Formats: sequence, structure tokens, C-alpha cells
Amino acid sequence: MTANPHVEEVGHSHRDISAGAARAAVFGMSDGLTTNVALILGVAGAHPAAGVVRLAGVAGLIGGAFSMAAGEWVSMRAQAELLERELAIERRALARMPDTERRELAAIYKGRGVDPELADRMARDIHRDPERALEVHAREEMGINPAQLGSPVKASLSSFATFAVGALIPLLPWFFGHGRAAEMISLVLAAVAAGLVGWALSRFTGRGPLRTVARSIGLVAAASAVTYGVGALVGA
Repeated sequence: MTANPHVEEVGHSHRDISAGAARAAVFGMSDGLTTNVALILGVAGAHPAAGVVRLAGVAGLIGGAFSMAAGEWVSMRAQAELLERELAIERRALARMPDTERRELAAIYKGRGVDPELADRMARDIHRDPERALEVHAREEMGINPAQLGSPVKASLSSFATFAVGALIPLLPWFFGHGRAAEMISLVLAAVAAGLVGWALSRFTGRGPLRTVARSIGLVAAASAVTYGVGALVGA
């Protein structure tokens, strides 16, 4: 028996994009690359000793990684605290005014075209479980899932690690060489890594890889050119 060619598979899945770790990892790597290659080539443009460039790169890696981690933690912690506050307000409302909240939920469903009798029954069924009622109200009124507020610690660690990896890539040539050769290798390594980050981001977002890769490489090249020019102009 042959399968009907017109029957399509309807099942599908989605990536979990609610947590902050994946976002922090992508931006951490990109920021590490762009920031440190710009710093390294900016210092190198002044033509100091290789040790000076190396020191600047190491300082940029460590300082930038800690700064990114701290910023990510503060940002996500503040967001989580805000959402937790809103959830606490909703939880009190459900405890103090359950009938009002139930009618409010039914009104939301009715506004979406659900039959009034069915909407009332759905709201009553949901309100039999207080935690389920809180989850549904949070989704419908605030657009959030109480179980998925993101992890500030996980995002912070991910941001630290990926920034450090990105910042290390353009620094590597300066551990083994110096001068024009190290400058060119540093720029090439950063461009290749930026292209890979852009390609990975295109896979994650579903966008065309060519534009995303070109954008990532272009940002690295532009930042490097500007800082190198400034370094050469100012001098050591």
C-alpha cells in the first residue's frame, strides 16, 4: 500500500529559546572576538614590543570576560526579580479574588472567539488547581512561563566562557610571533572565527547564512581597521 503523497507530516518541534544561556553564549563569543581583535590590533598599530600587545590582549580577555559575566548576571537577575514580583502580585490576586480572576480569564478566551459557555468551563477547570491557574494567567496576561524565567548564573558562566574563548583566538599568534605576521594571522583567525559564529547564528535563527556570515566578518574587519588606524596615528 503506497503512502498518499499529499499527506504531510504535521508534527514538529521548537528550540527552547526562553533561557538566557544560548543568547549569552552567542553574543559572548562575538563580543570576545570583536573586542579583543580590535584592542590587539589597535595596540599593534602603534608598533610596540610584542610583549605589550600580548599584555593588552590578556588584560582585554580577563577584564572583558568578567565584565560580560557581571553584566549578564545583573541583567538577568533584575529581569527575573521583576517577573517574580509580577507573579507574586498575580498569586495574591488569585488567592484574594478567585472569582474575579476566573471571570477575567474567561473574558480573555471569549475575546479570542471561544464560545462563552466553553470559555467559562475552561476557566473553571483551570482554577481548580491554583498553580495551574497562576501559570495560565501568567501566560495569558504577561506572556511568561513561571517555570522558565532563565538562570542568571548559567547565563553569566556561559557569557564568561564564550567571551574568553572568542578573545583568546586573535591573541594566540602573539604568544608565538610578533610584527606584521602576527597582525595578519590575528586578523585572519578572528575573521574565520567570526564567520563560524555567523554561520552558527544563521543555523540557530533560520536566516540565510551568507548575509549573517558577511555581517559578522564585516564587523570584525571594521573594528580592527579603525583601531589599527588610531593606534598607528597616536603611536606608542
